[in-house]
Amino acid sequence: MSLMRNFGSRDYDNAIIEEMLGEKQAEESIVPSNYSETENGERGGKGGDGEFEDHSVFSMKNILWHGGSVWDAWFSCSSNQVAQVLLTLPYSFSQLGMVSGIVLQIFYGLLGSWTAYLISVLYVEYRARKEKENVNFKNHVIQWFEVLDGLLGPYWKAIGLAFNCTFLLFGSVIQLIACASNIYYINDHLDKRTWTYIFGACCATTVFIPSFHNYRIWSFLGLGMTTYTAWYMAIAALIHGQVDGVQHSAPQKLVLYFTGATNILYTFGGHAVTVEIMHAMWKPQKFKYIYLLATLYVFTLTLPSSAAVYWAFGDELLNHSNAFSLLPKTRWRDAAVVLMLIHQFITFGFACTPLYFVWEKVIGMHDTKSICLRAVARLPVVIPIWFLAIIFPFFGPINSAVGALLVSFTVYIIPALAHMLTYRKASARQNAAEKPPGFLPSWTAMYVINAFVVVWVLVVGFGFGGWASMTNFVRQVDTFGLFAKCYQCKPAVPPPPKH
Repeated sequence: MSLMRNFGSRDYDNAIIEEMLGEKQAEESIVPSNYSETENGERGGKGGDGEFEDHSVFSMKNILWHGGSVWDAWFSCSSNQVAQVLLTLPYSFSQLGMVSGIVLQIFYGLLGSWTAYLISVLYVEYRARKEKENVNFKNHVIQWFEVLDGLLGPYWKAIGLAFNCTFLLFGSVIQLIACASNIYYINDHLDKRTWTYIFGACCATTVFIPSFHNYRIWSFLGLGMTTYTAWYMAIAALIHGQVDGVQHSAPQKLVLYFTGATNILYTFGGHAVTVEIMHAMWKPQKFKYIYLLATLYVFTLTLPSSAAVYWAFGDELLNHSNAFSLLPKTRWRDAAVVLMLIHQFITFGFACTPLYFVWEKVIGMHDTKSICLRAVARLPVVIPIWFLAIIFPFFGPINSAVGALLVSFTVYIIPALAHMLTYRKASARQNAAEKPPGFLPSWTAMYVINAFVVVWVLVVGFGFGGWASMTNFVRQVDTFGLFAKCYQCKPAVPPPPKH
């Protein structure tokens, strides 16, 4: 509890008391009757029958398991936004250069916060419309493709489902690849492919976590782990100092420049699970600015660490996509590796849980209350993730490819277009559940920003970024081959000849 008070103190406790007891349920509700009902059928801390549950607000189960406050959402967004990509950002700096790396982090961070805001607005709009029709969301988790279906029709549902599921699939693949890449720097007796087999089995245990409502303690711990790792990287690089003959020649080639830029676009495109995180909140309409606040905190992790490591090692990073491979082996580095492994397990769960929901809905198991039955039903989702991680073990380059081809549409272009089309009519704008924000009180200005997001990401992110990242990705395949046993490993030293 002392750790949690450091972050929330009295405000955090008050939030739990208010929201779990439902004392202010009608304060900001769109449709007060059942707006705050969660996927478990709880309404502001009440059971499905409207009676208060008989349990202590501060029981251990609530502290560790039942999360739905504003702070829980902030921890989830912050923890999920920066994971293994923290280790590849110095590699991106070696492709971009120091100035471009810093500028693009800030630019894409703000761009991602804007589209996350749009997603939250569309969720509230969809939820308000459906609840006016007396639709009951008990034991049902709303997802992004359902929001698109309700607001824009089945074609948008198909597009959203295809992009979102494919992105989350490869997002889970990247976490597995990162696990194998990181543990290798502690124990190189096994190759990275063998470690992928092992961690695939470990990550499969996330099938037992029912929903984002139950990630409270994991999100809290995960953010602490990435915070330690980021500051370890920055401090270790500064203590190590610059290597002999260090060079900072980036940017040199357009292919490398746009590959690095697309990895940063991927970094701040982690809000494909925004709707699921909102649905787990007791008051989802309070989410609007949470992602921006999470991004501002993430800047304190990504900017110092990537800049310091690039300053110390320069162009050497072009052949080392994982920053751990250049930092000196110490107990501090081993601790950072272990913490990142645990955090990647958590992030795997974040990326995979929406896929679990989709699969449950397909096979008709989504409303099943038994955790064990749902866990067994979810297992087939893990198998293709495991297989793809073994085929494409290219830690670093795969981030850029996923960013250009999937993230650009999933969390940038589609939300901006969906917002523009949802409120294209004057009647829709007049009856909107969420009006334009106070800092931008004009629908016209919102349309201009949305149009800029669509054009920029389509041309720079998908166009140039797709060309560069796929060129680099194909180069990795040509160099190392599919099913590479140990990607970017040091060649084995032959034994001395016997006399």
